[in-house]
Amino acid sequence: MDIEEMLLDLKKRIESKLPNDTTISTVEFEGPQLVVYTEEPRKFADNGNIIRNLAKDLRTRIVVRPDPKVLVPPEESMNKIGNIVPEEAAISNYHFDPDVGEVIIEAEKPGLVIGKQGDTLREITKKIGWTPKVVRAPPIKSRTVKNIREFMRNNHKERKDILKAVGRKIHRESTSKDQWVRVTSLGGCKEVGRSCFILSTPESRIMIDCGVNVGSEENMTPYLYVPEAYPLSQLDAVVLTHAHLDHSGFIPLLYKYGYQGPIYCTLPTRDLSALLQLDYIDVAGKEGRIIPYESSQVREALKHTITLDFEEVTDIAPDIKLTFHNSGHILGSAVAHFHIGDGLHNVVFTGDYKYGSTRLFDPAVNKFPRVESVITESTYGSSNAIQPSLKDAEKHLQQVIINTLNKDGIVLIPAFAVGRSQEVMIVLEDAIRKGLIDNVPIYLDGMIWEATAIHATYPEYLNNELRKSIFQKGQNPFLSDSFKPVDSNELRQKIIDEPHPCVILATAGMMNAGPVLEYFKAFASNENNTLVFVGYQADGTLGRRIQKGWKEIPMSTSSNGGTHVINLNMNVEIVDGFSGHSDRKQLMDYVKKMKPRPERVYTEHGEEKSCIDLASSIYKKNKIETRALTNLETVRLV
Repeated sequence: MDIEEMLLDLKKRIESKLPNDTTISTVEFEGPQLVVYTEEPRKFADNGNIIRNLAKDLRTRIVVRPDPKVLVPPEESMNKIGNIVPEEAAISNYHFDPDVGEVIIEAEKPGLVIGKQGDTLREITKKIGWTPKVVRAPPIKSRTVKNIREFMRNNHKERKDILKAVGRKIHRESTSKDQWVRVTSLGGCKEVGRSCFILSTPESRIMIDCGVNVGSEENMTPYLYVPEAYPLSQLDAVVLTHAHLDHSGFIPLLYKYGYQGPIYCTLPTRDLSALLQLDYIDVAGKEGRIIPYESSQVREALKHTITLDFEEVTDIAPDIKLTFHNSGHILGSAVAHFHIGDGLHNVVFTGDYKYGSTRLFDPAVNKFPRVESVITESTYGSSNAIQPSLKDAEKHLQQVIINTLNKDGIVLIPAFAVGRSQEVMIVLEDAIRKGLIDNVPIYLDGMIWEATAIHATYPEYLNNELRKSIFQKGQNPFLSDSFKPVDSNELRQKIIDEPHPCVILATAGMMNAGPVLEYFKAFASNENNTLVFVGYQADGTLGRRIQKGWKEIPMSTSSNGGTHVINLNMNVEIVDGFSGHSDRKQLMDYVKKMKPRPERVYTEHGEEKSCIDLASSIYKKNKIETRALTNLETVRLV
C-alpha cells in the first residue's frame, strides 16, 4: 500500500468513527503526526474524547486543524481571545498562520491561556476556528528565542513541505523481513568529544548526536564517511540528546553534505544548540580556524527540527519509536529511549546525565516500560571519581569567594555558558540574599546571559522547587540585581582596567577560547585573585594544564600573532560537585536501580580508563553483560 492509499484508508477509518454530525475535509502526514482537517473545528473542541479515542485506535499522534474557509479574521479573533482569556495572563503577542490554521499566543502566564485541562484553549477554538498554541513570553528578553520564533514563522510554508516529506517517510510501509538491530560508534568512545552513533535496522538508520571535539584539532569530527552513515541522505532521522557542542556541534554540517531529514530534540535544546553552533563558527572565524559550516546550515537545521516533550512517544521511522526523558544534565537534556519493531528490542542512549538532584534539575530518569540495552556516558567512570555533595560544594565555593573578597581580590570562574553557569548563579544569588557573601557585582561574560535568558524562557524544564519559586512565589533567581551582563568590549575593558572585588563568570568553561582568557591575562599575576574550576577539564585544554600545575602559561598575542608567557600567581581552586555529569557512585546507582533491569550495558563518553573501569565494575557488581565501546566498531544487539 503506497502513502496515498494509506491516507485514503485512514480517512475512511476516521470517518467511520466520527459522530454522525461531524465531518472532515482531508488527512495528511506532517512529521510524526497525522493531521486531520475539518470545517467543523468547534465540534472537535466540544468533544475532546474524539481525538483521544482516534489516537488510541489508530496508534498514532493526531492533530485537528481547521479548514481555512472557517477561520475568523485575525483582528476579530484577537478581540474574541481577549474576551475569553483573563487579563492576568498578560498576552503580549499573536501570530496567525493560515497555512496550518494556528494562532500562536505569547503570554507571561501561559497556564491562564490554557485553562484547566485545556478548557480555555477549547473555548478559543470554538469561538475563532483557529487552533491556539501558547508560548511563554520570556521574562528576560532573548535574542535567540525571538529570532528563532520569527524564523520559524517566516518559513512556515517551506517547513510544512518538509514535515509532509518527513511524515510520508516515517509512515512508509516496512519492506524487510529480516530482524536485527545494530549500533555503530562514530565518535565519543574512550574519549570525551564528538559524540555520534548510528542505530540501524534493516528498515531504518537513526543518528544519535553529532558533536565536535573542541579540544582536538586532529580528532575533531566524527567518522561520518563510514558506510553506516554515508550517504547522509539515507539517514531517517537525527536524534539530539542535548545542546552541548560535543553532541550538537556538527549537526549543521550534515545539511552541507546532503542530509535533508529531521532533527528530534526538546524545545530548549533546539534554541540552545543554535546559540552554541552560531557562536562556535563565529569564534572559529575570529581565530582563523577552518569554519566547518555556514550560518545558513544552522538555519537549515532549524527548519528541519521537530521538538518533542518529555515522555511523549513518537514514531520516527517505520519500525522505531522515540521517547525523551529528563536526564538532569542541562536545560532540555534528554535520555533517549528507542522502541524498535513490534517489541523486538528497546535501547536507551543516556547522553550526558546527572543521577542526583541539583539546584536546576530533577535527577535523570531510569525507569522505562522496557529496556534491554543501555549505552551510558562514563565521564566520571573511574573508581576514584567520587564527587562531594552539592551542599559541600556550595560551602566550598562560598568560602573561596569569602577568602578572596577579604583580600579585595577577584574571583574568576571559567564556566560553560549552558548549565554550570546557571547552577553557580543560583548558588551565588542564594548566598547573597542570605548574607553569606558580600553583595558584590557578579559579572556574566560571553554567552552566559543569553543562555540564562533561554533558561528563563522555559522554566517548566527546571526542577519542582525552582518552578514553585517562579510560578507561585513570583521569585525568579535569574532576575537578581547582583547579575551584571557584560554586553560590550568597553565594559569588559573597564572591569580589567579598574579592578575591584567581584565575581566573574566567563566562557569558555575549559579556557580554550572566549572572554575568560582576557580576564585571565589581566588577573593571573595577582596572588589576591582566585581562579575557580567548577566543571570538567578535558585533556589538551588550557584548563587541564592549569589543573596539572602549570605556572608559566604561553598565550597568543592578538596584536602580532606571537606568544608571551603569563606567570600564574593567582590561587587555583577546584570546586567539585557542580558537574552536570554523574560521578562514579551515581553512574553505578543509575544502572543498579534501572527498571526494568537491562540485559547489557555499553560505556562511552569518557577517557579510556574511565570507560573500561565503569564497564568492568557494572559487570562485577550487577552481573550484567558490559563492554567499553571503541570508535568505528559495530555491535549487534539483536
